[in-house]
Amino acid sequence: GSAAGNTDEQWAAAFESVFLGAVRLARAAAAELGEGGVIGFVLSGSVHEPIPGLTISNGLRPGLAGFAKSLSVELGPRGIRVVGLLPARIDTDRVRELDALSGDAAAARTANESGIPLRRYGTPEEFGRAAAFLLSPAASYLTGIMLPVDGGSRHGF
Repeated sequence: GSAAGNTDEQWAAAFESVFLGAVRLARAAAAELGEGGVIGFVLSGSVHEPIPGLTISNGLRPGLAGFAKSLSVELGPRGIRVVGLLPARIDTDRVRELDALSGDAAAARTANESGIPLRRYGTPEEFGRAAAFLLSPAASYLTGIMLPVDGGSRHGF
């Protein structure tokens, strides 16, 4: 929804489930993990660039990225890593639902793909491979980072 169109109740419900739900889960995991453990957040490309029509997500996801970064600093001395993945247009049911909101899903997809340097949506398998790497020992010196998985669509570095 839009900034003016979302109610306080919608914000509160999203904050409780999206934000506090992730914070609670991460704190519970941190209490149990030992050296070599990893906490991974799946956030959104909206951490860096707002997505039109997703105002609540645009407001909450950057805050979760900040929480994840803070948590990485706190848990680093215990050998626990905290990372985030920032998917953009991954070909999932949710993304197809968002495309359909335009009234013409095919046209929306074509328009969205034209803004992605690789000119296509990512696959769930591609996202999974990025997550598998970031959560694996191969990424053992990475913590506190937010990895865009977006086909190059983020405009910044």
